[in-house]
Amino acid sequence: MIYFTQLFFVKEGKEEIFHEFENSVLPLLARHGGRLLYRARPAAKATLHSELGVPYEIHLITFPKEANFQAYANDSDRQQYLSLKNDSVQKVLLIRGTVE
Repeated sequence: MIYFTQLFFVKEGKEEIFHEFENSVLPLLARHGGRLLYRARPAAKATLHSELGVPYEIHLITFPKEANFQAYANDSDRQQYLSLKNDSVQKVLLIRGTVE
């Protein structure tokens, strides 16, 4: 299994566009063997330290293999919603990992 943690930093005032993107693409995970294990919106007051700022949302997703993740990333249904992501997201930090 391969794991991805994503920290999404959303442009102020663009939260609804981001929600539309997420509501459209997250259901596609299962098509490629992916699972959303964790999704949270951290409160700024709960952050003890950050050199990056406070992300709007944090996801932990998993796929059986890298190829499954690539298939999800390249899914034509997902691709049609990327303009929503580009309009609403300032930056994304993607962290790859495995469990031993």
